Amino acid sequence: MEKKESYRYSLPHFQQPGQAYFVTWCLKDAIPPKALAEYTDKLNLLYTQIQYYKNTNADEEILNSLKSEFNLIRKNYLKAFDDLLDLQKTSIVNLSKDSNRTILMNALIFWEGKRIENHAFTIMSNHVHWVFRVFHTDEKGNAVYLQDILQSVKRYSATLINKIEGVGGSLWQKESYDTTIRDDIHLYNAIDYTINNPVKAGLVTNWYEWKGTRLFDGSGQIY
Repeated sequence: MEKKESYRYSLPHFQQPGQAYFVTWCLKDAIPPKALAEYTDKLNLLYTQIQYYKNTNADEEILNSLKSEFNLIRKNYLKAFDDLLDLQKTSIVNLSKDSNRTILMNALIFWEGKRIENHAFTIMSNHVHWVFRVFHTDEKGNAVYLQDILQSVKRYSATLINKIEGVGGSLWQKESYDTTIRDDIHLYNAIDYTINNPVKAGLVTNWYEWKGTRLFDGSGQIY
């Protein structure tokens, strides 16, 4: 796929080298395909409007208003997304099982210091929350794009987990939910949301008790 700063499958996506992101993705059977159709339709409409006004050099106030509405709907989408994930009690595999969790952790830290800077991640039974920043360029001087990092992590983890679990075919839903981090407050909230997901689900009392959670101090060290 040609690398662009915006693209879409079912959902619109924005990516830019050097940018921080809050990303969530889940197992292929975690959420019914049409469950979030209303949010998807609204986001796609706003995405189309934003691209149109960008290309016509529209008034900045109009663009900012559309972007604010887009961000609000994405926030509501994430809440609905997470609520549906919490309702699912069984899935094709359990990502929080020791062997599967180890595979995912290795994948999530593989590019640390080379193409990304990790902030936090949490591996739940049927989904993953991940907050990180992509570098402007990789070790070869090439631009680093979000879609390449996600494809690498998802492909590697799916291959090994499928092998261990004795299952075939796609493991992950094709599309990830990604949000561009806007500022330090947004970054703090994304990290807090990520590490406290198991607490919210009633699985542990404190975030650090969940084996699938990692918090980074900015120098690659893990808590």
